[in-house]
Amino acid sequence: MVTGIDGFYPDARLRIAALVEDLPPEARAAPVPACPGWEVRDVVAHLAGVAEDAVVGRLTGPPTESQTAEQVDRCRALSCEVVLERWALAAPGFERRIGAAQIWPAVVDVLSHEHDIRGAVGRPGARDVPAVRAVTDLLLRFKPPALMTIEVEDSTFRLGDPAADALALRTSRWEALRWRTGRRSRAQLAAMDWSRDPGPVLDHLAFFGPAGADVVE
Repeated sequence: MVTGIDGFYPDARLRIAALVEDLPPEARAAPVPACPGWEVRDVVAHLAGVAEDAVVGRLTGPPTESQTAEQVDRCRALSCEVVLERWALAAPGFERRIGAAQIWPAVVDVLSHEHDIRGAVGRPGARDVPAVRAVTDLLLRFKPPALMTIEVEDSTFRLGDPAADALALRTSRWEALRWRTGRRSRAQLAAMDWSRDPGPVLDHLAFFGPAGADVVE
């Protein structure tokens, strides 16, 4: 049973800030394949905007598409340094709420976007941090339309009643984070390490998505 999430969000925020601060201007403007239409700076603007909106009461759940667009537009004329400063100012209050109310979607969001940025700029890392394990313990407990087992490096998840003929997938926790959050195309999902044809479950693997084009990281 997963308990306690204090530290997961601030750790990811600080990793993102350090990464972005170290990027040259052209990399901050790099397109983010996992977030079509966004540049790296737009991902940071969204993350800062979520924290700002949450602490002032403009946001009480996951942002809508229009709220997300407004967050990005709000910071469009600002430098990445200023956006990171605004995120740092809003973060303590948001992080207290995350810990107090166990707001896992906020942790999933910041982790997902950390790796969106890393993939966009070719700076992989932080794939085996404790937050990835904790988040995938939650994300890999879902209800596909067929019996499944999902084997990761340190656990096996049985979805549905145990059965010898269950469809089996071998993957990693980090890959599971990516495909469960829609960062893999349908073709990439089909090409994973399956025991047999995964057709019946492919459209149920991502809780939004899948990606419209291959995301290569």
